[in-house]
Amino acid sequence: MSCLQGTLPICCLASNIVLAPERMGTATTPLLSVALRAIDKRSNTLWAEGSGLMRVFKNKPFARFARKARIADAVLCAAIADASRGLIDADLGGGVVKQRIARQGGGKSGGFRTIILLRHGERAFFVHGFAKNEQDNIRDDELAAFKLLAAEMMAYEDEALARAIANGTLMEVICND
Repeated sequence: MSCLQGTLPICCLASNIVLAPERMGTATTPLLSVALRAIDKRSNTLWAEGSGLMRVFKNKPFARFARKARIADAVLCAAIADASRGLIDADLGGGVVKQRIARQGGGKSGGFRTIILLRHGERAFFVHGFAKNEQDNIRDDELAAFKLLAAEMMAYEDEALARAIANGTLMEVICND
């Protein structure tokens, strides 16, 4: 058994079957490589086999929040990598997830909460962030608005995304390690 270089800890048993230790628990059930999700170290992008590149974005208000809270892009990439592996803190439905991010030097429980519009294997948009000590949760009307925004953002074509990046509405997060 040999491990793939440059990916998350995934070990090969055969050319088309892999074991993903973080998903196995105590059982050693092989998973098809179609479910393989990793960070490609060569291109520094999130990737899901069979789905292509995972593009990660943040909107202007979230970028301001992240800058003030000193949340680096690498931390955002790690949050998306966790979500891609199925480690989602709360799936709020409609493509909206809540993911916890640790404060610098602290843990996730007293850290930050982020709202991400997510389509696995395709796109992720960080759209809202808050500290747990400042806000308990999002309101129902906010959740409804995030679900509408998710539907709209996931329908964007590449040209619309390029325009939003050019005018500063969105920033693409570059996942470097």
